[in-house]
Amino acid sequence: MLRNTACLVAALLIAGSFHAASAQTTNPAPAASPAPAATAKPSRMKLTADKLRDMKAKWNANKGKLKVCRKEVRAKGLAGDDRWFYIADWMEKT
Repeated sequence: MLRNTACLVAALLIAGSFHAASAQTTNPAPAASPAPAATAKPSRMKLTADKLRDMKAKWNANKGKLKVCRKEVRAKGLAGDDRWFYIADWMEKT
């Protein structure tokens, strides 16, 4: 009888501690969480097809500047995405 009572008390203590632990981990409703800002700067890593088409159209309109920019890129030894972002930034500022 004593053994049954001890097991019952232990089971109740364990169940109570699980209930308390699960109550602490519940997520409250995010009522006050701020929405992401609409003016946030977009990631530079997302190159969509539309953005690439716009870049190509702008570069075709400015072939002379692009030729000079490509020479600078070769001189700096840039490759891959670094090359594309350098050219895009260069075409924007000049």
